[in-house]
Amino acid sequence: MKAHYKILGLGLLGFMVLYSCIPSKQIREADTQLPETFASANNDTLNAGGLSWRAFFTDPGLQRLIDTALVRNQELNITLQQVAMAQNEIRARKGEYLPFIGILGGYELEKASRNTRNGAVEEQLTLGEDGEAFPDPLPNYQLGFAASWELDIWKKLRNAKKASVYEYLASVEGKNFMVTNLVAEIASLYYELTALDNQLIFVNKNLEIQQNALKMVKLQKQAARATELAVKRFEAEVMKNQSHLFELKQQIVETENQINFLLGRRPEPILRNSDEFIELQLDTVYAGIPSQLLQNRPDIRQAELELAAAKLNVKSARASFYPTIGLRAGIGFEAFKPNFLFAAPESMVYNAVGDLMAPLVNRNALKAAFSTANNRQIQAIYEYERAILTGYVEVTNQLSNIENLNQSFSSKENQVNALDTSIDLANRLFRSARAEYLEVLLTQREALEARMELVEVRKDQFLARIGLYRALGGGWN
Repeated sequence: MKAHYKILGLGLLGFMVLYSCIPSKQIREADTQLPETFASANNDTLNAGGLSWRAFFTDPGLQRLIDTALVRNQELNITLQQVAMAQNEIRARKGEYLPFIGILGGYELEKASRNTRNGAVEEQLTLGEDGEAFPDPLPNYQLGFAASWELDIWKKLRNAKKASVYEYLASVEGKNFMVTNLVAEIASLYYELTALDNQLIFVNKNLEIQQNALKMVKLQKQAARATELAVKRFEAEVMKNQSHLFELKQQIVETENQINFLLGRRPEPILRNSDEFIELQLDTVYAGIPSQLLQNRPDIRQAELELAAAKLNVKSARASFYPTIGLRAGIGFEAFKPNFLFAAPESMVYNAVGDLMAPLVNRNALKAAFSTANNRQIQAIYEYERAILTGYVEVTNQLSNIENLNQSFSSKENQVNALDTSIDLANRLFRSARAEYLEVLLTQREALEARMELVEVRKDQFLARIGLYRALGGGWN
């Protein structure tokens, strides 16, 4: 008994020595503090990020495009397969801490040398009263069950399984973030396309005005009231805008094909509603409060889940330093003749083994894995903080952008109205020889540029609203 106590005491002492050598590292918590309100918004909790994309984008044509993309987009479907693989990883990790049970069967043929102990014994032995000798060579048939089980007393395997669950949930949030970006990108391209349509309309109208002015100048030249220089300048301006017309048509084709690519289909015309693009009233996008970003933005939730998985991986790596306890058992039948195989209890065999193993020497691999897990946790902390900061900055930028674009659109609209009036005045003054042809040309050119800029500002207003909706975490639900 004293000897047993000594062995037990030595075992406990050894375990304490091993435990004292297990590394540990203090790691700070992630900083998730955010301001109470956005700088350019009130503290109202009404948040557009909680709206479904169908409620936010009411254009039927745009809704059809988004519906198609959510089914056929290749990149999104690739991500869905990654989510499925992450789900399979949970099943694999769960199976690691459950018992493994398998069926085994075998056949073995052995010829022992008669000049060895086993061979000499077999030659002398007989089986039963019939005097039949051992077969030579000696076969061996086996059939039975085997089981093994690692007792997860330190929760190494369970923590690894929980980490895989968090990684799966993070992959789901990553898919949601991709959906958010996909919806925003299609909506942005859609409004870019409608803006190009309106620019094309303005260029065509301006060309009609310029062609009429060219006819007028030619008539005035015939009446000796204008020179060939004026005619050529007007012709050059017409040619310039015709060239711009073809550039716009090419941009329309390329934008349509960008949308078709996101929809996972071959190039084809995009059905859209470009009417009332300038006159369309834009609804207010409510930003809510910054803390809502932690719940609404998929990329922030993804980073949070990846941090939780990294923490569990550290615990799992640390448990690798503890002793592992394994159980192995088997039961079955074994005989050298098939007709003896199922004879019970003579042919029955069974075993039960318990293993206890602890790393003692050369633990560099375990230390490296533990350090890597800690480094990954620190990395996940920074990624989580960066995702929070990115979301806050994006919302702040878009709020400021929307406010400034509203002011810019109002000023640009007044400019266009003033230039539209000046075109009519310049043409009348030119017909009465009270204005030079250069004044007419410059007025027409400035009016066209102002209209094009007005369309650009309106497009930027749409894109800013889409950008704010995406920054708030909307679009995936």
